[in-house]
Amino acid sequence: MRKLLRIFGILLLTLAVALLVIIMYAQITYYEPEEHIIVYHNHNPDILSDTATISLMTWNLGYAGMGDDMDFFYDGGSQMRTSHERTLENLSALLTFLEKHRDIDIMLLQEVDRKSRRSYYINMFDSLESVLPEFSHVFGKNYDVRFVPVPWHAPMGRVTSGLVTSSTTVPNTVTRVSFPGNYPWPERLFSLQRCFLLSRYPLTNGKELVVINTHNSAFDDGSLRNLQMQYLKDLMLEEYRKGNYVIAGGDFNQCPPGFEPEFYFNIFDDQDVFYISENYMPDWYFVYDPAVPTNRRAVTPYEPASTKTTLIDFFIHSPNVQTVYVEGVHLDFQHTDHNPVLAGFRLMGPYSRPAPAYIGR
Repeated sequence: MRKLLRIFGILLLTLAVALLVIIMYAQITYYEPEEHIIVYHNHNPDILSDTATISLMTWNLGYAGMGDDMDFFYDGGSQMRTSHERTLENLSALLTFLEKHRDIDIMLLQEVDRKSRRSYYINMFDSLESVLPEFSHVFGKNYDVRFVPVPWHAPMGRVTSGLVTSSTTVPNTVTRVSFPGNYPWPERLFSLQRCFLLSRYPLTNGKELVVINTHNSAFDDGSLRNLQMQYLKDLMLEEYRKGNYVIAGGDFNQCPPGFEPEFYFNIFDDQDVFYISENYMPDWYFVYDPAVPTNRRAVTPYEPASTKTTLIDFFIHSPNVQTVYVEGVHLDFQHTDHNPVLAGFRLMGPYSRPAPAYIGR
């Protein structure tokens, strides 16, 4: 009995020491960026017409590892990554879709890995540059952890990932802006540093088109999301008061205000659903396609008839911008757990007036 207790004690001590070493290493290598970091600057940017029509796409690429075969650890599944072969297949399909839509003016992409074990250390950013060489690609890091220790049976390990804004129009500056708030210590040592990319495009009337690429928090009780949305609101209103034209798009990890799904082939995920408040920027416009879900719950591999789906990827724009069209593209979540959303917007010129809301197709 004493021998068994001694062995058990040694095991517990070994586990405690290992956990302490992991936490200490994470603390030493902790990525804590400043609130504002200019990640791109061009002294000779393109100048857009103040009545231009701009096309945008938002798409979470799921690090090329979240195809329809995946059940994801954080969603209640068991896996952290798919096979190497499937990751390459996913990446090829994602790049092919983007290449076919190279007529889009600005692409807002999320979960783009540069050096991560979960995506077999494939540099997705380099792949984007190779496929779309005519675009200006800007990377904003939001995940930089040397070793993520979960799931315990197959740790995620090294993760370097972030947002990418790709545009055929050369911006003046692109700034990485940190969202306020984070998880409590030590959980935050292994979590994303949520942020958004703010791109500024000069206009002929002396104002700017401000485009925001965001990826808000998930897997929290809603408090982080509320804090982030308030921060985003304050910034967007400040830009609008300057006379600028504002479009925000991305993975908000919450549904638009009053969202009512019109999905044809999928069921709506009403489990732990979060909605942006009805009073959130009431004079601004939320743009989405209610017929096409943009995200699936990854507790099991994808089954169209039973997998719960939702809509958390969309656009928000200021009253001096008008929506021309919006289209969700249903790709059956084959190569990522998100569907892309395409939209066109028209700037309303020097005598801006409130634009009619356009939600849906």
